[in-house]
Amino acid sequence: MDQNIVRCAWCTNDEIYQKYHDLEWGRPLHDDNRLFEMLILEGMQAGLSWLTILKKREAFRKAFDNFDIEKIIKYDDCKMDALMQNKDIIRNRLKIQSVKQNAICFKKVQSMHGSFDAFIWNYVGNNQIVNSWDKISSIPASTNLSDKISKDMKKLGFKFIGSTIIYAFMQAIGMVNDHTTDCFLYNKIDIDGTSKK
Repeated sequence: MDQNIVRCAWCTNDEIYQKYHDLEWGRPLHDDNRLFEMLILEGMQAGLSWLTILKKREAFRKAFDNFDIEKIIKYDDCKMDALMQNKDIIRNRLKIQSVKQNAICFKKVQSMHGSFDAFIWNYVGNNQIVNSWDKISSIPASTNLSDKISKDMKKLGFKFIGSTIIYAFMQAIGMVNDHTTDCFLYNKIDIDGTSKK
């Protein structure tokens, strides 16, 4: 990763962080499997640093069958206990239990809306919200929209989806582009998730 370019202030010199910032954060994401992964990882991050989650990402993928909701829905008590013993992931029982619950709810949303992608992106009319924050301290932790999405998803049975988690999820999947104006990616991410020339 290029150390000489200006990135958002939250992005440290850690290569994992920089790669995530440069190639994923703020880029529109529409694949249901990836959307489920990001939803789960954002929930796992509650009370922890995002870098901690990124460093464990491959371990999460392995532990949760690549976030395959059909497999996760069938997890039994034996599997859940095994996950609690897995030292490579976050061993929080409520968070681990929420993965199965959220898989069930995710599938329900897919059956209701055709895809989770259609459901979640409808909140922004399928158009990315592009903000223009000049410094990281200006970026909100939550918004009225993340409040609404959180409440709606709670009604559907989802867990670990408070407004702050949902706003971070919105940023992660590109529903919101919150790259600060001094960042080299500001105004350079197109709606399909690629970098503009």
